[in-house]
Amino acid sequence: MHIALYKENIINLKKIERAQLQKLFLASKRDDLTCPCCRQTVKLKISIYDPPMFIHPSQTFNCHETIAALEKTPEVEEPKTVGSFTLPTKREISGGVATLQKTVAPLDSWQDPYPVKSIPPFIQPPNSGSKNSNYQLDDSQWNAVSTTEGPLLVLAGAGSGKTRVLTTRTAYMLTEKKIAANRLLLVTFTAKAAKEMKNRMSQIKGISTSDLNALVVGTFHSIFFKMLIHHQASNWQPDKLMKWDWQREQIIKGASKDLGIDEKEFAFDQALSQISYWKNHLLMPSQIKAETEWEEKVKFLYERYEQTKNQTLQFDFDDMLLGCYQLLKENRGLLEKYQERFSYILVDEFQDINKVQYKIISMLAEQSKNLCVVGDDDQSIYSFRGSDPSYILNFQEDFPSAKVVTLNCNYRSNHAIVSSGRNVISQNKKRKDKSIFSVRESEKSPIHFFPFDEEEEATMIVTDIHEKIINGAKPSDFVILFRTNSSSRAIFERLVESSLPFHIEQDSESFYLRRTVRKALAYLKLAYHPDDQEAIKELLGAIFIKQSSLRDLKALSILNDCSLLEALTKLSDIQPFQQKKLKKMIPLFQQLRKFSPREALEWIEKEMGLNDYVKKHGNEGNVIDKGSDDLRDLKVAASSHDRITDFLQHVDHMIEKAKEYKGQKDTENSIQLMTVHRAKGLEFKTVYILSVVEGGFPHDYSLESLREGDTAPLEEERRLMYVAITRAMDGLYLSIPQKRRGKKVNPSRFIREMNTIRC
Repeated sequence: MHIALYKENIINLKKIERAQLQKLFLASKRDDLTCPCCRQTVKLKISIYDPPMFIHPSQTFNCHETIAALEKTPEVEEPKTVGSFTLPTKREISGGVATLQKTVAPLDSWQDPYPVKSIPPFIQPPNSGSKNSNYQLDDSQWNAVSTTEGPLLVLAGAGSGKTRVLTTRTAYMLTEKKIAANRLLLVTFTAKAAKEMKNRMSQIKGISTSDLNALVVGTFHSIFFKMLIHHQASNWQPDKLMKWDWQREQIIKGASKDLGIDEKEFAFDQALSQISYWKNHLLMPSQIKAETEWEEKVKFLYERYEQTKNQTLQFDFDDMLLGCYQLLKENRGLLEKYQERFSYILVDEFQDINKVQYKIISMLAEQSKNLCVVGDDDQSIYSFRGSDPSYILNFQEDFPSAKVVTLNCNYRSNHAIVSSGRNVISQNKKRKDKSIFSVRESEKSPIHFFPFDEEEEATMIVTDIHEKIINGAKPSDFVILFRTNSSSRAIFERLVESSLPFHIEQDSESFYLRRTVRKALAYLKLAYHPDDQEAIKELLGAIFIKQSSLRDLKALSILNDCSLLEALTKLSDIQPFQQKKLKKMIPLFQQLRKFSPREALEWIEKEMGLNDYVKKHGNEGNVIDKGSDDLRDLKVAASSHDRITDFLQHVDHMIEKAKEYKGQKDTENSIQLMTVHRAKGLEFKTVYILSVVEGGFPHDYSLESLREGDTAPLEEERRLMYVAITRAMDGLYLSIPQKRRGKKVNPSRFIREMNTIRC
């Protein structure tokens, strides 16, 4: 039904504004919506497949008749009776929800979901099926396993059995080719992958325990660090390794004082990422040409960072790679010994290799040329770490005699999902030409669905998962993927409010602890608690007053018997223009209480100076997550609440929940939330991808680069979408919201590409 009662006012889904649906949904969860006829509690259902509707607990015949009559009744100014119910004369929903006049209603703006249409007929790949009786491999897999001499490039498409090929190839070399185990070097990108390879090989007949022990299997860091310890033990004591980010951050924070940097106003985590990027590209501070003021600061911190490490004999993970590179480069005799020792080298995830890693591997394989690299250039998505797909694309130029084997059968995803991914990735220009085919016919195609905004998107997905679990699915069948961590706020909140078990994979803090968000929330808090010291600290940063002024504020507050907020107008060691600005701004805090949370944030931004802070610091050091975007996201979150106090209470609750889930270990049966980057290498029965719109996925920064003539970021975004699509085994849902961060958006170009057949 389309009619319900909220705060003694009629709600008609054909007339209210769609932007207010989420507020009504939250009211529904509080049991604040009732049937106008029988006054029983009703629920608002917002789902992927059907337009929004109120669900009546018991649709009795008489009640149903009355509701039907109410739904057909036109708007009137005079009271009118329908059955035993009298329509109210007031045509506005109380609590600031919406007016019923001249709006786009939920049912008017509803768009039905639709499946991807451009799916070619399924044809069983001729290469699929087990062709080798001993190893149960298809033709391409067997070709990769049995080629042991010379350079070999294995292009392993998504879901093509790459790990099976890696372990089987090693087993084949040990058992069939009788190559000594200690002559093999197997390099992986994660310790988990190395462990899995050894576990799988331990189950293969003919491989002894002594063979497994003699095999050198590990990550770049673990293998190269062992070399360093063996040859330069005094320089690489394990207790001198800086394992944690806070140790590295401590050094550059100390150095930042010489630049007069306010610790609360500088993105130290991003600075460390930039330093790591430079080191992995073999760039020392003296070789860097800073292009921005921020990079100039980071370059200075990099120089001081290296000086401090040298003085204290400490080192980080990047130094392990650099140290090994220098060791082998400067000691030709030692390099030759390792070239002879490791005469067969295998590197996994080769598309993610960076410059220093490639240099070391190339040196080790220089003599034997027995280098097997396995990867997929279509899944190269870590350029921000320094990885470069050109190493896999140009492998045949560096090793002219290289053989290329393509694993083109996808054993993970159904035909429709594989075809959709192929349609998208084939648009990239810089890639190895290959076609991946599924071995499984599909009963259903990927689904595009159209929520109004991020809030409705999250509600739709949680409703859909809940219904699927009721019908027999397990929580662990599902993953929700997002482009950036900040995009996970709404879905995290909706799952917290549900009874569904979930686990979120993230390194970052709660959305509400992000720098610009903290500043905006500080204004709201001070409107009600003018002595909140933490909020005052954030406000000082927002209005460009040094943190040391807090001591003066405390003294002025005592001397003048006033709040910390009022004491701001009495500061004397600031510029005259700042004093004038504060005298004008402080009285405005009282006015904030009159506004809804969304209106208050607009007022803070435009009338109280927050916009000046966002313009200066909103984009500093990060092309992905911008402060201005965070502020827009905060406004969307605030729109679901009528009162500032309610919103602040919600914020505090979500901050605590984020801490709780951040420290929580992954449970065996839970819904997974993660960025697409974290999902690489994983698979799930059903995948939901958030915000597949221009500016969301692909990300804004790639579109900005494209406008400047640089296509590389957009091509990586397309590879990222390909990775997201190919995580799905059976079900794939792509969300295309009408609005993002409060602005109207267009469907992603990847949606159009997905619906264009590519042979």
